[in-house]
Amino acid sequence: QVQLVESGGGLVQAGGSLRLSCAASGRTFSSYGMGWFRQAPGKEREFVTAITRSGVQTYYADSVKGRFTISRDNARNTVYLQMNSLKPEDTAVYYCAATDLQIATTERWYNYWGTGTQVTVSS
Repeated sequence: QVQLVESGGGLVQAGGSLRLSCAASGRTFSSYGMGWFRQAPGKEREFVTAITRSGVQTYYADSVKGRFTISRDNARNTVYLQMNSLKPEDTAVYYCAATDLQIATTERWYNYWGTGTQVTVSS
């Protein structure tokens, strides 16, 4: 198993940037495809982005494509989410997740989850 801890959330003005980090422990980090999800109050959790075990392939939800960038540093057992040009609608709790698969874009395939970090974008 793997344990995940998110950090880097906070309050930012619209148009600003934040960089989230997800630190992993347990099994070898490179064994997992990684993803970011988010959940706004009153809404279902939604997929944001994912990255393969090696970091070669990435996938983004249309809502964040061109603004967000996922990356990973397997030497540090960390995955990152660089968020630029933030919008108020990006406000949510952001969750890091790990899958046994190479990569996955749906929640059902993710076995391990962090507890989330709050991102609030003000107008």
